[in-house]
Amino acid sequence: MPNDVTQAIPVDAEAELDRLAARYRAAGGPGLRLLTALGGRAEGLLDRLPPDLRGGLGVATERALTLAMRTAQGSRGVIPDQPGWIDTAATTALGAAGGLGGLPGALVELPATTTVLLRSIQGGAARAGFDPGAENVQFDCIRVFAAAGPLAHDDGADLGFLSLRLTLTGATLQKLIASVSPRLATAMGQKLAAQSVPLLGAVAGAGTNYLYTRYYQEMAHVHFGLRRLSIDADIPHPELVAGLAARMRATLR
Repeated sequence: MPNDVTQAIPVDAEAELDRLAARYRAAGGPGLRLLTALGGRAEGLLDRLPPDLRGGLGVATERALTLAMRTAQGSRGVIPDQPGWIDTAATTALGAAGGLGGLPGALVELPATTTVLLRSIQGGAARAGFDPGAENVQFDCIRVFAAAGPLAHDDGADLGFLSLRLTLTGATLQKLIASVSPRLATAMGQKLAAQSVPLLGAVAGAGTNYLYTRYYQEMAHVHFGLRRLSIDADIPHPELVAGLAARMRATLR
């Protein structure tokens, strides 16, 4: 029972869970709800994308995520983590530029945006006191992408991405990317469709990237905040996830 779990959590940890729940709710604010509504319309535009592109979205997204992971990690020794607003400004500008060029521009922009998003997630891990270069933290960074994307409906009940832990082997990271890519591809396909019309696509690209970046920054804060709280308060991570889930369910009542 979630209530039994939360009663065993110390008061200061309860307060931190309240703060993390507030961050989770903030990720799905009014702007995101508007984008979700627009995303529903964008689904109809997916049929206008070239058939080869529609059929290859999953593979393309997997490649983009693999490349982004490699590039983001390699860039850490050259470019330090930036404040969240700089990452948001960068992806917003990328989205506008990509959308201005229509579908070809959006296809070029997508890997760059994915890399900046991943760097922003890594920055959230570093601010929580974790080493983004550690293999288990890299796993967690990819897991953040498994959160319901900005163009997907998320009522706070789907918290599975917070609790999954995989055995660390050489091939597991690629398997994780492969499992996350189909879900991410759906959101990215809607994004590409929204950006496929020049000029209007620039506005759609900028707005979508802005909300994407804010969303994943909040998800990273929640994800690594729970990891940090588990260590600092010596509370099993699953208990904290259950406590957060109870708070999100209470919000919906």
